[in-house]
Formats: sequence, C-alpha cells, structure tokens
Amino acid sequence: MTTQTETSIPALDTDDLQRLVEVAQLITAARDAMSDEIVTRLSWAVSEGLTLLDRVTRNEGLMHLLKVLDRQDTQYLLVAVSDAIHAASQEIPANAPATGGLGCMMRVARDPGTQEGLRLLSVFGKHLSNSMREQHRNNG
Repeated sequence: MTTQTETSIPALDTDDLQRLVEVAQLITAARDAMSDEIVTRLSWAVSEGLTLLDRVTRNEGLMHLLKVLDRQDTQYLLVAVSDAIHAASQEIPANAPATGGLGCMMRVARDPGTQEGLRLLSVFGKHLSNSMREQHRNNG
C-alpha cells in the first residue's frame, strides 16, 4: 500500500547503468593512480599556492599593478611589449654587430623607430617620476 507522500523511484535503463559503471571505473582508476608521492606533491603545490596568494593579496603595490594590468588600454600595451620583445629577439642576432663611431650613432638616431622608442621612454620616465614624487609626498 502506498501513500500520496511516497514517490516511486524511476527504473534505470541500460544506458544509465552503463554510465554509472563508467563513473565507478573512473573513480577506481583515479584512486589506484594516487600514490603517496603524488599526494605529497599535490599538497605541497596547494600549500605553496595558498602562501603565494596570501603574499600577493597583502602587497598593496602589486594589487594596484594587477588592477592597472586588467584595463583594456594596458592590455594593448602588454601585447605591444611582448611583440616588441619577440621582434627584438629575432632582429638582434640576425643583424651584424654595430660598427660604432659617430656615423653609426647618427644613422641610428635618424631612424624613426629610435626616435619613437626614446619618446616612449621619455613619457614613461616623466610619469614614473611624477608618480614617485606624489607617493613620497603622500606617504613620506
């Protein structure tokens, strides 16, 4: 005799049983693969990861940097910097060493890429100096 509060359990078909068997086999295989060394390394990695996360979140300067790095305009700069690093790593070994002297320096100075690079470093240096002065005034 069944009451209205009781529910019947739906019957399992062969596909459902096969999936259950596969899950059980996966769990058994994972349990068998877990050696003491793997467990030790995994626990060490988790511990080190938590320690690193704690140190990162306590570092105010690094947290500020991470916020800035998350902005879209900064993403463009990061992509450009990584592209420039790769291009420079390819170009420098492929070119002959500089000959030196004033003539060579003038050729390099006339290159628009050199001028843009100096401009970039100049703008970066200006903003870095202003920010450092502001930090010193506010915290010192």
